[in-house]
Amino acid sequence: MAHYRKLSRTSSQRKALLRGQVTALIHNGRIITTEAKAKEVRKIAEGVIARAIRAGEDYEEVTVQAKVPRKDKDGKRVKEVVDGKRVTIYDTVEKTIKKDLPSRLHARREILKVLYPVTEVPKEGPGRKKNTKKVDLVAKLFDEIAPKYKDRNGGYTRIVKIGQRKGDGALEVLLELV
Repeated sequence: MAHYRKLSRTSSQRKALLRGQVTALIHNGRIITTEAKAKEVRKIAEGVIARAIRAGEDYEEVTVQAKVPRKDKDGKRVKEVVDGKRVTIYDTVEKTIKKDLPSRLHARREILKVLYPVTEVPKEGPGRKKNTKKVDLVAKLFDEIAPKYKDRNGGYTRIVKIGQRKGDGALEVLLELV
C-alpha cells in the first residue's frame, strides 16, 4: 500500500506540482486546491516549517566591513577621474550580519531543495525586467514564519472545506498557515 497520494500523475509531475503549491503557500499564506492535493502539500509544508523552527536560532551576529558606493543627492554613484578613467568612489561601512552556523546552513539548503524561486512583478509597470524583484522565501521562513510558530508543536496549517468545484465536482479546500 502506498504512503502517499499519486494524484494521477507521474512522479516528476507530482513533485513539481507539490513543490509549486508549497512555494505558493509559503509565499501567499494560503492557497485553494483540491482536498487530496492539500493533504499532500500539508505534509511537505509542515516539514519545511518544522525544519526552519529547529534551526531558527543557530546563527551568530558578526560585524563586517563592506565597501558601499558613495551617492550624490539624486541617488547616483559619485565618480572621479583616475588615470584618465572614471572610477566609482567607495566608502567603507561596518555592518552587522547574521552568519549561519552549519546546522542552520544545512537546513536552509534542504529547504531550498523544496521551494522554487519566486519573482514578484509589481502592478504598475509590468513587463519591465527592472521592476521585478526576487523574493527570498527561505529568509521569510526563518525571519517571519518560524518565530511565529516557535512555541507550537506541529499543526502549522489548516484545511477549510469550501465546497465542490463547478466543472468536475472535486471537493475544493482552502489550505492556509494558521
